[in-house]
Amino acid sequence: MTTAPTKTAAARADAAVPLSRNRAYNILWSSQLMSELAMEVAAVAVPLLILARHGSPLQLGLASSAMAAAHMVAVVPAGMIADRWDRRALMLGCQLLRVLGMASLAGALLLDRYAFWHVLLVVVLEGFLGSVFDPAEHAALPQVVPPDQLSTAVARNAARPYVATLVGPGVAGFLFSALPLGPFLANAVMFALSSVALCFLRLPRGRAGTAAGAGTPDANGAEGTDGAGEPAGRDIAAGFRWVLGQPVIRTTMAWMMVTNLVFSALLIVLLALSGEDRVGPGELGLTMACFGAGGLLGGLFAARLHAVARPPVILLGFTWTAALGAALMAVVPTGLPQGALLAVMAFFAPLANTTVLTYQLTVTPDALRGRMSGVAGFCSGGAGVAGPALGGALTGLAGGGTAAVLLCAGCLVLVALAATASPTLRRFPAPGPRAS
Repeated sequence: MTTAPTKTAAARADAAVPLSRNRAYNILWSSQLMSELAMEVAAVAVPLLILARHGSPLQLGLASSAMAAAHMVAVVPAGMIADRWDRRALMLGCQLLRVLGMASLAGALLLDRYAFWHVLLVVVLEGFLGSVFDPAEHAALPQVVPPDQLSTAVARNAARPYVATLVGPGVAGFLFSALPLGPFLANAVMFALSSVALCFLRLPRGRAGTAAGAGTPDANGAEGTDGAGEPAGRDIAAGFRWVLGQPVIRTTMAWMMVTNLVFSALLIVLLALSGEDRVGPGELGLTMACFGAGGLLGGLFAARLHAVARPPVILLGFTWTAALGAALMAVVPTGLPQGALLAVMAFFAPLANTTVLTYQLTVTPDALRGRMSGVAGFCSGGAGVAGPALGGALTGLAGGGTAAVLLCAGCLVLVALAATASPTLRRFPAPGPRAS
């Protein structure tokens, strides 16, 4: 059983090196970048492979839904696992299994042994392992970054998915056109490189929650009895109870979930509207690329803006910017003008995420960080799964894309009004001393 962080660890934190020279942080960042890039490559390569093998639309939808379902089912238990077991070992094990999954698919294609059940098995494995890797990586971040650098680290992490979004699809298309097994082989290589890097990761031993005996925190986050023999269900329930008992975390999770739900729906509505107006594939691709470019640029500036702006201004400003941007999308031409508005909305998203995640990681006890991340992943994942379906339903009910955009804008205005009326968000606190 490990103990609370030692004075030696605290002294090391006080004399912390810049993030650019923080070896452990750079390993974590690059490992997760490999994961996110591989997922973006797979998101394009798997449909291309199914279509090239004369698969049906049903198979396309089944593969996508299976991966999302595996992630949703596993993400909350994965948070509990990240609190009970060695986080480095979990991340390393996930990446090694991902190597085997992707390599098996590349090998099957090389030997001309394609089978849809094999593809389905690999995407389910990817969804499951990704859901285990993410909470462990999130919970490990405060272990390797001192409190005064945490917001900067979170901001840099917020830019990372947009890098993968910009690079991944193009890489997948190029590799698949050259050789169908290319994207899957590249993913296996990326996961292998990530595994090698994780072999050199050293996490501080002073943390609660290992396989040898994870303490079960009480409602106030204090560590209680030895949890090594506690049922997994009780550990998961303890995580939910703690999150629900924290007004700021509870409110911001609900706010982010609803915002992500409407925004995911809006993206589908915009695609439908572009189809109605016969926007060309090239312009449509650039329109969606604007979203990634805006988010990446916002991630680069998030740390600086977070340092000078008050948290309530950031959160309410993002909410009203999203509502205004959605409303303007109903009146500007489809294509690149809407892409420019998407870029503006995406620019402020990493800043809002940095504000919320920095607070969550700071106030959550280490023994609960995995479970907090798992609950957050479940909420955001649920919004990501339900959002596209909501967008399609709104487009059908509204009788067209423009009316559906207005409906999404109206929903975001309601969210903005609710956020403005919320005392918690109006007085969102700056992070205090980090929980141990």
